[in-house]
Amino acid sequence: MSYVIASPDVLSGAASNLTGLGAALERANAAAASSTTELLAAAQDEVSAAIAALFGSHGQAYQTVSAEAAAFHARFIQALSSGASAYTAAEAAAASPLQPLIDLINLPTETLFGRPLIGDGADGLDGTGAAGKPGGYLYGNGGKGGSGAPGSAGGAGGSAGLIGHGGAGGAGGNSATGAGGAGGAGGNGGWLYGNGGAGGAGGNNTGGVGTGGLGGVGGTARLIGSGGAGGAGGSSVSADGAIGAAGGGGGLLYGNGGAGGAGGSATGNGAGGAGGAGANAGLFGNAGFGGDGGDGTLLGAGGAGGSGGNAVLGIAGSGGAGGDAAGTGAGGAGGIGGNAWLVGLGGHGGAGGTSAGADAGAGGSGGAAALIGYGGNGGAGGSSSGGFGGAGGAGAAGGLLIGSGGVGGNGGANLGGSGAGGAGGAGGNAWLLGEGGSGGSGAGSVSGVGGAGGAGANGGVLIGTGGSGGHGGSTTFLNGTAGNGGTAGNAWLFGRGGIGGSGGSSTSGLGGNGAGGGNAGFLLGNGGAGGNGGAGGAGDGIGGGGGNSWLLGNGGHGGNGVIGGTAGRAGFLIGNGGDGGTARAGANGGLLFGDGGNGGNGGVELPSAGGAGGRSWLLGSGGHGGAGSAGVLAIADGNGFAGGNGGAAGLLFGFGGNGGTGGAGLVTIPGSGNGGAGGAGGDAGWIWGIGGDGGTGGAGGTGTFLATAGHGGAGGNGGTARIFGTGGNGGAGGSGGDHNVSAAGGDGGQGGNAGGSGFIYGNGASGGAGGAGGAGGPGATGGTGGNGGAGASTLLLGNGGGGGAGGAAGDGSNAAGAGAAGGYGGAAGNSGFIFGNGGAGGVGGAGGDNLSPQPGGPGGNGGGGGSATIIGNGGNGGGGGAGGIGAPVGTTGTGGGGGRGGIFGQPGTAG
Repeated sequence: MSYVIASPDVLSGAASNLTGLGAALERANAAAASSTTELLAAAQDEVSAAIAALFGSHGQAYQTVSAEAAAFHARFIQALSSGASAYTAAEAAAASPLQPLIDLINLPTETLFGRPLIGDGADGLDGTGAAGKPGGYLYGNGGKGGSGAPGSAGGAGGSAGLIGHGGAGGAGGNSATGAGGAGGAGGNGGWLYGNGGAGGAGGNNTGGVGTGGLGGVGGTARLIGSGGAGGAGGSSVSADGAIGAAGGGGGLLYGNGGAGGAGGSATGNGAGGAGGAGANAGLFGNAGFGGDGGDGTLLGAGGAGGSGGNAVLGIAGSGGAGGDAAGTGAGGAGGIGGNAWLVGLGGHGGAGGTSAGADAGAGGSGGAAALIGYGGNGGAGGSSSGGFGGAGGAGAAGGLLIGSGGVGGNGGANLGGSGAGGAGGAGGNAWLLGEGGSGGSGAGSVSGVGGAGGAGANGGVLIGTGGSGGHGGSTTFLNGTAGNGGTAGNAWLFGRGGIGGSGGSSTSGLGGNGAGGGNAGFLLGNGGAGGNGGAGGAGDGIGGGGGNSWLLGNGGHGGNGVIGGTAGRAGFLIGNGGDGGTARAGANGGLLFGDGGNGGNGGVELPSAGGAGGRSWLLGSGGHGGAGSAGVLAIADGNGFAGGNGGAAGLLFGFGGNGGTGGAGLVTIPGSGNGGAGGAGGDAGWIWGIGGDGGTGGAGGTGTFLATAGHGGAGGNGGTARIFGTGGNGGAGGSGGDHNVSAAGGDGGQGGNAGGSGFIYGNGASGGAGGAGGAGGPGATGGTGGNGGAGASTLLLGNGGGGGAGGAAGDGSNAAGAGAAGGYGGAAGNSGFIFGNGGAGGVGGAGGDNLSPQPGGPGGNGGGGGSATIIGNGGNGGGGGAGGIGAPVGTTGTGGGGGRGGIFGQPGTAG
């Protein structure tokens, strides 16, 4: 069965509109008739006459069709008009028999109590403040309250009986001579079903002396229904704005709480009114939001935001925002979020109000979840152009059984005047199952210190991640200190530790310190990374340490800074060690399985050697060593710092970590400016693995008028394999520094030796190349090339490693002696006793060029080839280096001898 809804008013309106449309079409057709039905021929020929007749016939046909459409249009309009009249008559016929019956039913109650049994209550007359009449005892809505006379209160809304909605309260009257009138309270909903009526708004003060009128309280729902919203407070031009009214409560069984009314603004010297509180929900339903605080304009503060209502099974209300202060008053504080009692979400805190000339308002704290649910987030602090930024509100705790904590609110910025940035709010804790809330970030400041980051909260006792710390606020103030990062939350049994907050940056002062990462759960989880120290014009902040893992999991990485944070420990049984922060060593891996962490690079403000890589214990690879710092003035004679050593692999299996690169030298007065040595590669696992490569040596510093050029740093030795596997390659030597005046260039660094191969099987690794010598200044020789590192020999089975190439000598212009010599090629490694080929010798480095008529530098000798024992060929010797250009050309280096062949093999060729 279908149902049709018809409105006589709508049908009558449609008929009227269509009548106007038809008249417009009729006028347009009449205007076009003369120019479309009787066309004159363009010329006297037959073709022109035929075309005119054709178009004229089309115009006449159009007029005929238009006439028929107009007739249909008229009949359709008549049908609509007749239908509207028929529906109107039907409604009148249906109503007239029922009304006497309703009047008869209502007669006893109206006679005895002055109130009908069925029917809506009458509205109060506007301008009188009269209350609305109640609805019928059985069914009917309460009447609206009448608005108040100037300066007088509005009337209360009428309440409903059993079923029906309460009437809205009347607005208070405005006053030009005093206080505004209060708004009327909303009527209550029906006892069985119905919503409460909204409270009336308070009247405004528009002149004279007086406050705004109070808002009317929202009406309450009884069993099922939503509470009415509270009325807004009235504004004032001479005093304080009025407080917003509280919302009405939701129905006992089901219903949403009413929102609180907004506080009235103060446009003169008064303060803004506080927002009204949101009402509580019923058993099922969402609570009302708190009302926003009113704004202050000249001298007054902004009003505080109203608190959110509580919920039982639903979402709690959020707090209202604090009012802004446009003059010298403080911003209003944000309202507190409501709590969720059984299952639901806690309400969020309201944002703090801003201020143009004083401190800003703090954000409101979030509302907690009691049993199951998430805690509310804290509100953001307000910004200030003349004082302190507002602190962020704290996040609330999650439910006791299940639920994550709320996130802390961010602090408000300081935009001018004198003050600091607001601190971030702390995150809320989780109890049993859930994640800890992260801390809010501290805000920046242009006239003081940056705000500190809020602390992250702990995760649930059974399962849950710790919350991350908030970042510290930055500052551009002269010599101002940036805010520190917030500490991270820990996990308890299962879960990750939170990440530590990074420190804020400072343009001309100290950067903020990074905070430590949170520890992992005792049984399983990774430690959180430490926060980085913030950059500062007067010094960077300290990095935070990485969080530890306890049984199973990875350690957190240390944060970088002027002093790096320590690496977090790996789980005792399984897990990777954390990387070290600046110049810090990497942590060791877990006992059964796990890689060692990488060492941190040397610092810039506090130069140092690179951190060593962490080792593995049973199964896993070693961490890489960090790079050394470059040399600086007045520290260690300008020498570069050594790279960190690579970590050793596990006893059974794994790769050794690579050594770190040495730092470049910087020539000082006085000083040597030598490059730092490369770090040694880590040893491979005992059963099988590959040793780590040695790090490259750092370059020597460039010489000056009073200081010699620096020598290149030596390459690091490769790590050793144990039973099966290949050792690590030797690191290349660093190049010598050039000299820009009449002094010799720096010598190239020695190449690192290759690490030994496995005892049973493994190919030998190659030695590192020698570093090139630096160019000499006018009238001086260049630096000698560094010698290549030796290749590794094998023991039973495997090929010998190749020797490293010698470094080329630096060019010079010495009028009194020969040019510099090239470096010697490294000796090759021998093959395994049973099987394998010998390695090739390293090539000698080229001699340095020299200024005629002096001879060029001699080339370096090539390295000898490695020998075989039983099965295998001997390695070829390395070629000698070419002599440098001069008069005469320098001598070519002697080639290395070929290695001895095995019993079943051929000898190597000489270089």
